[in-house]
Amino acid sequence: MTDSSRGIASDVFGGAARASQYIEEDAKRPRAAQQPAEDLGELAALEPDVATDSPLIAAPPWSSAAVTAGTSLPADSTSVLFGGPAAALTVADPGKATKGFRGAMARLGLPVKPGAGEVEARRVESVRLAAETVVRQATWTRAVSVLVNNPKGGTGKTPTAVILAGVLASIRGGSTAVLEVSDDPGALGYRAEGNPKLGLGELVRDIDQVKTAGRLHGYTAPQTSFADVIASTGRRDRLTGDAVVSVCKVIDEFYGIRVMDSGNVTTSSAFQGAVSVADVLVIPVMNAGDSVLEAIQLLEELRAAGGQPKRLADTAIAIRLTDGRPENQAVSDEVARLLHEAGVTSLHEVPYDAHIAERQQITLSKLAPATRDAFAAAAASVVTSLKNSVSTEH
Repeated sequence: MTDSSRGIASDVFGGAARASQYIEEDAKRPRAAQQPAEDLGELAALEPDVATDSPLIAAPPWSSAAVTAGTSLPADSTSVLFGGPAAALTVADPGKATKGFRGAMARLGLPVKPGAGEVEARRVESVRLAAETVVRQATWTRAVSVLVNNPKGGTGKTPTAVILAGVLASIRGGSTAVLEVSDDPGALGYRAEGNPKLGLGELVRDIDQVKTAGRLHGYTAPQTSFADVIASTGRRDRLTGDAVVSVCKVIDEFYGIRVMDSGNVTTSSAFQGAVSVADVLVIPVMNAGDSVLEAIQLLEELRAAGGQPKRLADTAIAIRLTDGRPENQAVSDEVARLLHEAGVTSLHEVPYDAHIAERQQITLSKLAPATRDAFAAAAASVVTSLKNSVSTEH
């Protein structure tokens, strides 16, 4: 982060840079107001690689920016995230109403157009189907991996890893593993479903004996999303970079996608090992100065290292979560501007979700529809970046 950027940021963030070690507790009330859809139109229309002077981050057409946080989904949604079969995905005729009184009149043969609510519901459905299609149809010639990190604690790394992996697994039909790569036991085992007897510590111990998918499965916590979590089940030895690489090598033999939930110490051996076996970096942020400043510092450190770390920084994707605390629009705009200047080309907005705020086990089906939409959009950006990353190897 440049000196000039730090100076401008300090005008908005106040003492954020001095509070990098302080983690506030999540508030329990929902966000008071959501950003109107019309304010996001320009953001949704931008391609990821289009240069712009706007403080908003460019995002692909399926970005969650195109879906407002307050949008309700139709009760008969055919999204696979809501239990609908992929074969049933269709888009209604935009010129004819199908819902409510208007729909009844249209079925009688009258030329009744859909109302504003139905038009918006169709738009939301269209955006979601586009994102799901991108995720479902993406293919690679090897196993791929996603590293979730922000050095600032309390930014939602673990929920992001669990939900992102869950969405990928739900849409693609499984073959997604979530791995804890923090030095010491983190919160992944606590936030994931289930209470397995064996986990990461035991897997590291037994890694040389794991030769089959059945054996590896014994160290996982299967999720209702079809993702498999490999986390600590208790105390374990401090994780090393060599252990991370060894475990990832075995996981990649049996899973198509690996999502890594990391810790807060970016200079640790475990984090460096995770960086060496990652294809895409996802950075969770909050609308707070310390959150974005440490994210930018991470990007600077990775770029300074060159090679693989620099490539991760240059293709990083940001996911902005909301924990329920009152938010200042000036801070929100400044977060987006600073991330854009730091080279982040895709920023996805996730609305407040009471299920995430509970800090208990996360179940994909218990998330609000808008939350799942937002993560589906983020997943589409992730798989697009993964495809680009793997294609450059040939």
